[in-house]
Amino acid sequence: MSTGRVVGLAARTSKAAPIESAPSLRLLAGTGIVDEVHADPYSPRQLLLASRTAYEAFSLPPHALGENLLLDIETARLTSGTVLQIGGDVRLRMMFQCEACCQLDAAQPRLAQRISNRRGVLARVLTGGVIRAGDAVHDLGVLEQPWPDDWRERVRRVLDAAPEGSVVEYRVLSRLAGIQSTYCRAFPRLLARLGNYYAAMAVPAQSTVALPRWQGEGLFERS
Repeated sequence: MSTGRVVGLAARTSKAAPIESAPSLRLLAGTGIVDEVHADPYSPRQLLLASRTAYEAFSLPPHALGENLLLDIETARLTSGTVLQIGGDVRLRMMFQCEACCQLDAAQPRLAQRISNRRGVLARVLTGGVIRAGDAVHDLGVLEQPWPDDWRERVRRVLDAAPEGSVVEYRVLSRLAGIQSTYCRAFPRLLARLGNYYAAMAVPAQSTVALPRWQGEGLFERS
């Protein structure tokens, strides 16, 4: 039975390019949308799914939330670890709710504050294929390990997955945890709170620690 439908698709080819509507999107398993700026095998933020109800509730102009898929279901209710099947082939793993950042305020004053967890949900591609507007959306339930919405807990999750005897550079850690690189400034304090074990595993790029640098291989297959 269908849970809902895709009502809109969009993508951007670079950070400088505007997001544009598309009649269809081709998705690659483990990577994201082909030729899209967020396509990245080491990121939990390969796609953003938003709800049409959020656009209606806040009277938003098209693409104000920056989503790739606009659905006629409430994305705030999608639990991390849930797998959605889109059309006949594509399967997406829901990772965590997208943080409402101040960039949203360009579309509407104080939107970031008011929209709360209705910005949308971030996802990874489990099974690739082509999706089109009008495709059915099926909720297959929680089939994958959930990830936390709190970015601090995601940092811990990434470090827990790092191979023994390796370290993770700050910028790689931010990428794997799905947060902006500006958060790197907060890492020393956060790591100190987590304890010596975690503090020793994350290093700035200029660190002289003579241990292998882990890039995230296998992270999303193990966790």
